[in-house]
Amino acid sequence: MKTLQFKTNINCGGCIKAVTPTLNQEAGAGNWQVDTANPNKILTVTSDQLTNEQVMAAVQKAGFEIQAA
Repeated sequence: MKTLQFKTNINCGGCIKAVTPTLNQEAGAGNWQVDTANPNKILTVTSDQLTNEQVMAAVQKAGFEIQAA
């Protein structure tokens, strides 16, 4: 498993709820989390197959900003 990390603007429970269906579909439930206490709102994804580009596209599709950490 590789761990991918990104800076996002996912900063509250409502944002997490909005992005959950997309990330669950791409990464699988339980394979991602957002540290909303971190000033950079770090999204961590654990996956063997996903690339940075795939995760970034999924988060952008859900309406959020994202960049590689």
